[in-house]
Amino acid sequence: MAVRTPDPDPNERDDDGTPRDPLAGIGAGRSGHPLGDGSFGSPAPGNAANPGWLTDIELAEARRRLPILYVEAVPVRIDGMGQVTQIGVLLRATPLGEITRSIVSGRVRYGETVRDALFRHLENDLGPMAFPLLPPQPVPFTVAEYFPLPGVTAFHDDRQHAVSLAFVVPVTGTCEPRQDALEVTWMSPEEASSDALAAEMEGGRSTLVRQALASVGALR
Repeated sequence: MAVRTPDPDPNERDDDGTPRDPLAGIGAGRSGHPLGDGSFGSPAPGNAANPGWLTDIELAEARRRLPILYVEAVPVRIDGMGQVTQIGVLLRATPLGEITRSIVSGRVRYGETVRDALFRHLENDLGPMAFPLLPPQPVPFTVAEYFPLPGVTAFHDDRQHAVSLAFVVPVTGTCEPRQDALEVTWMSPEEASSDALAAEMEGGRSTLVRQALASVGALR
């Protein structure tokens, strides 16, 4: 199954979910480019305050030519001894209307640290009350390479060549999924590494979950 790596909503949102448009009422972007005209370097409507954000046309062009950097996170619950007791797996709706299982994932923005990107996507997917515990210096348990042609690696994304830094992140709060994540299902390590779950996961991410479990000594 082709992976549909979720892309975050470029608009910041208020607490009620209403998109914020910091440049509402301004009709032009950079000099010589109307706002959102699709030319390279033209800000997308509502996102001109973030020059690192690409329009749809720019993103498609970049994906044809460059590897895109992502962060991915396997959320876990741990006991008092630091042992992993549960793994959080997202139920997600893709842009094509498919329902699949996945993990926290998204692009790293221009000028954004990996740590900040990781925290942002955890909050986007799990909600602001998830309270992820990020170490002072996040270190990925693996680097996953997604290719548009299946079979190059265990991971596949039909849109692009993506390089993903993958992390295991304990969460201590209440998870209330947002954006295209419909729910978080908490599973035991045995359930998370099962063939039944692997059949539901997109883009080879079942391999990533198993690698995450092995990295923390929870793979049985």
